[in-house]
Amino acid sequence: MRYLKALCVLALALCVTASVYAETQSVKVSGDLTVRGIFRNQYDYQGSPDENPDGVGLRTGITSAQQNWWMSVAEIEVDADLTDNVQTVIRILNQRDWNVYDKNIGADSSLAVNGRGGYIANNNEFDVMIDLAYVVLKDFIYSPLTLTIGRQDLWFGKGFIVGLNQQNPGNNLSAPEYTAINSFDAIKAVLDYDPWTITGIYSKIYGDAIQASDDVNLWGVNVGYKFDAYKAEAEGYWFYKNDQSVDRFGPGKSVSNDVHTIGVRGSLDPIDVITVFGEGAVQAGEYTGWRLQEPNRSRAAYALDFGGELRYFATKCAWKPKIGAEYILYSGNKPEDSPQSSGLYTGWDPMYRGKFDSAIREFVGKFYSDKMYQARSDRTQTFADDSRTNQNQLVIRGSIQPMDSLTLSANYNFFWTQEDYLDNSNNSNTKTGGFIGQEIDLQANWDYTEDVSFGLLAGFFMPNEVYQGGIDQTATDLVGTVKVSF
Repeated sequence: MRYLKALCVLALALCVTASVYAETQSVKVSGDLTVRGIFRNQYDYQGSPDENPDGVGLRTGITSAQQNWWMSVAEIEVDADLTDNVQTVIRILNQRDWNVYDKNIGADSSLAVNGRGGYIANNNEFDVMIDLAYVVLKDFIYSPLTLTIGRQDLWFGKGFIVGLNQQNPGNNLSAPEYTAINSFDAIKAVLDYDPWTITGIYSKIYGDAIQASDDVNLWGVNVGYKFDAYKAEAEGYWFYKNDQSVDRFGPGKSVSNDVHTIGVRGSLDPIDVITVFGEGAVQAGEYTGWRLQEPNRSRAAYALDFGGELRYFATKCAWKPKIGAEYILYSGNKPEDSPQSSGLYTGWDPMYRGKFDSAIREFVGKFYSDKMYQARSDRTQTFADDSRTNQNQLVIRGSIQPMDSLTLSANYNFFWTQEDYLDNSNNSNTKTGGFIGQEIDLQANWDYTEDVSFGLLAGFFMPNEVYQGGIDQTATDLVGTVKVSF
């Protein structure tokens, strides 16, 4: 009887196992490991600490003209194809600077933990975080519709408006522009009527507390069309950021910092060796500049991005040279505008841009600030020298391939203001405008094998006339990278 019972239990277990296995068509496990060594010099544009006794530069707490450290990102992704057009994706990762210790404020002169007097380990550096966690429902309700629910990547066009939601949980990275967490908590619906594609999204960007009305939500519709000739494509879009996160004080005044972004984008190859592209967008809505603002303000801003690439010599020369150029414009607001102003606000809101063409300058205002134009905690635009608004940018780029596995590329960036800056640090009201600076970025990428690649980046930003008082040192960013994918 015992044997019969054991056989029955075994048979039941096999049946359950077989049914579970049948629910999963296939499972794919993939991942990558990226290690970077970073060296930075003069990142505050101000020279050595002896010349700058205050010692605070672009990264909060910098007390040296030079910094160097290592960081790594380890990712594992599991993709499972289920029955009835159902797919799930989960990606977990760890990203961290190597073995960072925090100052143990208040420690006495005795040895702290691990024998390091005055320093304690950063417990966040070994956190495992969820980057992607979503389900895909294909042919949902009827065949053209695909629904994606959960934490997912969102990228539209060239990423000019919506591309990356750059996050650095736990402040584990001293160079947060290299974060691997760029996903959104979102619901996305795609209607595929080839050659038409209609995409609608909703994303919860920020929610402080369930019961509080201080959330940031993103809504959007993108309509794209692919033409039969010239590899041409076009799309139009509307994205609405409903931002209630401004901590605004005022009698009877509700918070409203909404942004409606409407734009069009297109690209084509008029001949096989030339690609041209362009994008333009306008913004409307309401603007809340700081928490003591009383009058409601309307916003009206615009942005442009257009350029091209020439590949003629790539078909004629062994090293396959390519050259290109691009112009980018973000409208700015008048410098005489104050937080108490009630007129039209014309500064561009960066939304969730994912496209970057320089290694240093384009992250100023997002992750970094400087001494001359200090961050202001009570303002929506916290930093007058914000690279994501009030800026013109010209990019000249080129690349060659000395061998199939090696690519060398270079960008030369020029930046200048659209409207003057208002430097209100130290109670100053000085207007400054003109040439912001130029940046040269050199890159080498070597595919050692199909799985292993090496990279080297050298970036040099040379500040110009909008910086004064000895803020004229060239900022240097050197980054060596090794990446293994499986």
